[in-house]
Amino acid sequence: MITPALDRPIGVLDVLKNPRLLTREALAGIVTTLALVPEVISFSVVAGVDPLVSLVASIVLTLVMTVLGGRPGVVTAAAGSVALVIAPLVHEHGVKYVLPTVVLAGIVQIVFGTAGLARLMRFIPRSVMIGFVNALGILIFVAQVRHVIDVPWLAYVLFALTLAVILILPRFTKAVPAPLVAIVLVTAIVIFGGADVPNVGDEGPLSGGLPGLTQLLVPLNLTTLSIIWPTAISVAFVGLMETLLTAKLVDDLTETRSHKGKESWALGVANIAAGFYGGIAGCAMIGQTILNVKTGGARTRVSTAVAGLFLLALVTGLAGVMAQIPMVALAAVMMIVAITTVDWHSVKPSTLRRMPVPETIVMVVTVVVVVVSNNLALGVLVGVVLAMVLFARRVAHVIQVDRASVGEAVRYAVSGPLFFGSSNDLVERFAYAEDPENVTIDLTAAQVWDASTVAALDSIETKYAALGKTVAIEGLDERSQAFHGRLTGRLGG
Repeated sequence: MITPALDRPIGVLDVLKNPRLLTREALAGIVTTLALVPEVISFSVVAGVDPLVSLVASIVLTLVMTVLGGRPGVVTAAAGSVALVIAPLVHEHGVKYVLPTVVLAGIVQIVFGTAGLARLMRFIPRSVMIGFVNALGILIFVAQVRHVIDVPWLAYVLFALTLAVILILPRFTKAVPAPLVAIVLVTAIVIFGGADVPNVGDEGPLSGGLPGLTQLLVPLNLTTLSIIWPTAISVAFVGLMETLLTAKLVDDLTETRSHKGKESWALGVANIAAGFYGGIAGCAMIGQTILNVKTGGARTRVSTAVAGLFLLALVTGLAGVMAQIPMVALAAVMMIVAITTVDWHSVKPSTLRRMPVPETIVMVVTVVVVVVSNNLALGVLVGVVLAMVLFARRVAHVIQVDRASVGEAVRYAVSGPLFFGSSNDLVERFAYAEDPENVTIDLTAAQVWDASTVAALDSIETKYAALGKTVAIEGLDERSQAFHGRLTGRLGG
């Protein structure tokens, strides 16, 4: 059957009515799940929680986001960025604090989405985003190193075999995810060969079946709040950032628009649900989403629904086998994921030579802060603030003031954006003593953006008035005129 040509994005009903589209969506969901399982298990180890917790949470996250999310095709699960944020809390205070942390993070995300704050993501500069991605790759890689140190010699052989399969198999076929083939092969060797190497089961119990609701084991008081709120805020904003970044990526791949606000509050609902039934938070998985949308050709919620249901089948039927997966195999998978996560183009010497120095500084600082603090949210915050400061510093020097004598008067033509960074120097651009009695300041090519500028203009008028001279300000656009009129003469000394 030929896929129908539509003047609108393909919807769920279109897929259900078309066997070809349904098959494409279903296969994309299944392949995505197979690629998802190894990473989710590895991320659970990074976070310090039971692998079954992350798998069940991923089922909940995937299915809830399938129903409520604002971007069809995005795969949401227990992700590495969130695991890296939660890990220090688990290691210092224990797993019992994860539930209230996840619930609080979910509430923050719901508020963020319903308040329309998702639009603020556009103010995160590209250099910060690149720093975020590069730092994420570094942290994921470093987290795996402990699994390949002080292990039996056979583990190194299995590690090398896993890397070989992942790197070589895609040259011959991409029908099945290479990481999945590598893990199945290495696990089979261990099981049938009776090899004794560290495995997933050593990291925590992985019993079959589904757990019940997560129990709240800590009191709801200010002491608990003081412990969880820094991690909860980090989980909330790291999850939002990666989810909205992924949604924008899918928008570009499919040439369609998504509802970022809906995607944000839906993530909060999904995380709260995953916290109570599973036990850990998550966000969009960039790699698996690209596999689902770009490689698998998925375009609707059907693909992610299939992914969630197939993952449910795996968890209920194959938990015993998953417990025997060698940790070095998962470490190899995650190291490859980490290496491919880094934007290597951004650190090429040729790229760095072309990039403006301030943008390179912002990227490097973002990476350094994230790696040193092990906190993705803090790194992004510092990167954004630094980018704003450097931008304001550059823009502060773009204003121009031209002086021209017109008979018995003088005219100053000001051009460029006037705000706190540039207007403070504006006061020094006038020849107060030398100018005649009538002075005109032409702001036709300028804009008044803040109270600092109004205060600077008031100061200029005051200086001229002290010398018995008059000042006329003209050329303001409608917005600047209204803003200036509302504040002038009312800002005090």
